[in-house]
Amino acid sequence: MSGHKHSIDFERGAAAYRGRFAPSPTGDLHAGSLLAAFGSWLLARRHGGQWLVRIEDLDPPREVPGAAQRQLDALSAFGLLSDGPVVRQSQRHALYAASLQRLLDADQAFVCHCSRSDLAASGGVHRRCVAHGPRVDHAAPQAAVRLRVADGATVEFDDGVLGRQRQDVAREVGDFVLRRADGHWAYQLAVVVDDADQGISDIVRGADLLDSTPRQILLQRALGLPTPAYAHLPLLLDAHGRKLSKSEAAHPLDPADPLPALRAAWAALGQAPQALVAVETVTQLLSAACDSFSPAQIPQAASSLAAMHNDPGTNAV
Repeated sequence: MSGHKHSIDFERGAAAYRGRFAPSPTGDLHAGSLLAAFGSWLLARRHGGQWLVRIEDLDPPREVPGAAQRQLDALSAFGLLSDGPVVRQSQRHALYAASLQRLLDADQAFVCHCSRSDLAASGGVHRRCVAHGPRVDHAAPQAAVRLRVADGATVEFDDGVLGRQRQDVAREVGDFVLRRADGHWAYQLAVVVDDADQGISDIVRGADLLDSTPRQILLQRALGLPTPAYAHLPLLLDAHGRKLSKSEAAHPLDPADPLPALRAAWAALGQAPQALVAVETVTQLLSAACDSFSPAQIPQAASSLAAMHNDPGTNAV
């Protein structure tokens, strides 16, 4: 993925702005999750729009029992409440199946028996089926279904934080999976179908998902769906430079003491700590944040969790 700095207009009209936060229930919310939730909530409020919550529970082997409800409880404690009913992907299989069938019928998707080992020589990039026959792996009893990516397929888009982005999807990604060989829906298909079905106009999420965006735009085009605006927020890193969600430093948020974590997320979004100094409740903090939020100050670079905790401004009461 390549990109260059490009100023995006955060002050565009508020008509029909709909944002969302879509956690996967693979664990409790941590500081990195809160940054994405708070940032997307602030941008929705900035535009006078709606902010929705969707639980992306389509990967049972990775899900932690009770995590989805704990995530919702934590969001509530932090004052980040969905403006509509919470959607759960596990209840939307029929929507994904209908969209996949449309792609198969149009020959824009195809059944594929290639395994990861089959594609090892090409670095995992699928450009043609090389499997010698149907899989016999009992752990993967079905074939996968992939989107047919045309040779030379390149996607460019303007990211609200990171500027102009470009990816040669055919060369860098290849024909990507829509339904996995184990029968589970792939993230790319589910998120595209859900965002369109929910009328999401603006997708604000962590920069770790930037690489997925060109695939999702290609899929939107194949299904004849609108393409939302995108903005990818800076990640939180541990002291070793690892993404927080993959680090032992990713401790669960403490819903009983939300102000320090909200202040830290505010600082990671590049906002002035002084704006929140006098607040004493979550309601006061969110009100002050809405009044003072400056989208243009959101940094492109990732933030260090340790550096934020050492900044006295983030812990002021």
